[in-house]
Amino acid sequence: MAYTPGAGSEIRYLTPPSFDVKKKKYCRFKKSGIRYIDYKDPNFLKKFLNEQGRLLPRRVTGTSLKFQRKIAQAVKRSRNIALLPFLTDLLK
Repeated sequence: MAYTPGAGSEIRYLTPPSFDVKKKKYCRFKKSGIRYIDYKDPNFLKKFLNEQGRLLPRRVTGTSLKFQRKIAQAVKRSRNIALLPFLTDLLK
C-alpha cells in the first residue's frame, strides 16, 4: 500500500502540542526598586552569568540598559577581587 500524505493519516498526540506563550520581560531591578548592585555578593551576580562565566545578554535576562551596565561593572569588580572567576568550565 502506497503512502499518500493527508489521506487517512491521523496524527494523534498524547498531549496537545504546546505553544510557547512569550511572557513580557521586565527589569527586576526597576520592579523591586533596587538602586545599588553589590559587587561583593557573588551568589546574586551568578544569576547573570552562564556556565562558562560570561555575562548573559539583556535580551535573555530582560534587564534594562542602565542596570545591565551596573551588573557588568559589578561583575568586573568582583572578578578583580577574586570573588568570581574569569573563566570556568562549570560555574553553576
